[in-house]
Amino acid sequence: MATQTEAAVGPQIERRSRRRQRRGAVVRALRSKQWTKNLIVFVGAVFGLRLTDPAVMFTALAAFAAFCCLSSAGYLVNDVLDAEADRQHPIKRGRAVASRAISARFAVGLALALVGLGLLVAATIGPAFIAVAAAYMGLSVLYSLLLKHLVLVDLFAIAAGFVLRVVAGSIAVGVRVSPWLYVCTILMALFLGLAKRRQELAMLEGAAGGHRRNLSEYTVDLVDQLTNIVTSATIMAYSLYTFSAPNVPRNDAMMTTIPLVLYGVFRYLYLVRVKGLGGSPEDVLLGDRPLLGAAAAWVALSATVLYLLH
Repeated sequence: MATQTEAAVGPQIERRSRRRQRRGAVVRALRSKQWTKNLIVFVGAVFGLRLTDPAVMFTALAAFAAFCCLSSAGYLVNDVLDAEADRQHPIKRGRAVASRAISARFAVGLALALVGLGLLVAATIGPAFIAVAAAYMGLSVLYSLLLKHLVLVDLFAIAAGFVLRVVAGSIAVGVRVSPWLYVCTILMALFLGLAKRRQELAMLEGAAGGHRRNLSEYTVDLVDQLTNIVTSATIMAYSLYTFSAPNVPRNDAMMTTIPLVLYGVFRYLYLVRVKGLGGSPEDVLLGDRPLLGAAAAWVALSATVLYLLH
């Protein structure tokens, strides 16, 4: 009797285990950690001084949800197209599609469902927001198909994705964002993109071109020189924003946040060049306490300056 019971229960446990593994693979494929990048849609509400308006924040949350759906759809499409190359990568081989934890057909179907859901949420915000969200989705697909294979263009495509998020967020809440913040967004995105390229070059060494053909066009020396340029420009642009943007306090109190930005940039460079990190910005931020602390302190100080000292 015991043997018969075990024989009946065993397959059930195995099926449950497979379902759990599949659910885990789907969650990994969505790359929920990278949803932190979509927090940038709140820039319009925060720096437009609308953070205390419940209706505005509800709309901003809807915009965030829409971009989480669209960005996850983009990651799924990218994973399907890159499955073979990812299998040759020491880290990316663990991705759901590359490891065959989910099929390419399932990933494409899920991506289409997420696009539909994302655009449905976008429709509740307005036609202008839908247009920007659709442009972002189009850019994601074009990046996966073509732009990521073009040297330097791939970096600007990544930056454009961040800018579209800021534009969409400002449209959603009906505020005008300072041009300085768009400049800072572009530069910071280029900074993170270059850090990722450097980590890929260091990890793959001579096999970098085999993983992605445009990586053979980059060298560590070139990436370091470009990073130096972008770092200097980022710090200068942010510093100019703190005392020249129209919505910051006239007492120049926003300048007190500059040291935190400097520390954050320096810390990230240290993690990239000394510790060999940078391949996943969200993991670097969430995994390094000093960097996360600096980011939290910057948010708190910026909010204090903008909302209490304005």
